[in-house]
Amino acid sequence: MILGIDTSLGTAVAVIDDDGHVRAEVESVDPRGHAEVIGSLLERVLAEAGAVSADITRVAAGMGPGPFTGLRVGIAAARAFALGGDRGRGIRVVPVVSHDAVALELLLHSALTGGLDDADDEAFAVVTDARRREVAYTVYRGLDDDGLPRRLAEPALALRTEIDGVLAAGGILRRDAERIPASLLAVAAARAVAAGRVIGPDDALYLRSPDVTLPAPRKKVIA
Repeated sequence: MILGIDTSLGTAVAVIDDDGHVRAEVESVDPRGHAEVIGSLLERVLAEAGAVSADITRVAAGMGPGPFTGLRVGIAAARAFALGGDRGRGIRVVPVVSHDAVALELLLHSALTGGLDDADDEAFAVVTDARRREVAYTVYRGLDDDGLPRRLAEPALALRTEIDGVLAAGGILRRDAERIPASLLAVAAARAVAAGRVIGPDDALYLRSPDVTLPAPRKKVIA
């Protein structure tokens, strides 16, 4: 089984089988209460999946883009779960760009319903709230041969007032997302492992410069 964890928007966790069947999926839409709910959601998803921690063979970690603190909670939880506490199991953590899960959900839904026009040819952007009057977006077009969304550009930031113009200039459809489906995050991880691909970075995709800066050196005082 694969456990998916994402805290780039709300807090979402899921358990899937290796064949992609969703055993359980739970989430909290609160964009700020990640640390308060992640433990209880992990307990709940395992119970609903009829599993124990020893049944999990990989952990898919959503690496963002997203706010710094929220991302760190989910990534830390994924790594801690993989280490297995005192048991020291050391199972693999598979990093996944969080927007890939949304893109995969859109493309699979389109294949069934035609929800995206010409999904194999039309470029579209997954757009999520980045706070501070900005959005994060990633551009995709169709699926690769291994069943993973084809990313045309890496995640980037844009002002809310400018994103429509940015996308229109490239003829790119806008697809807003208010949640990250943890089950599709886990599916993307499973497909990446099967294809021998790395689809996410080792560290959080926090697209801004750190808020904290080193203090400037003290000015010399001349007597």
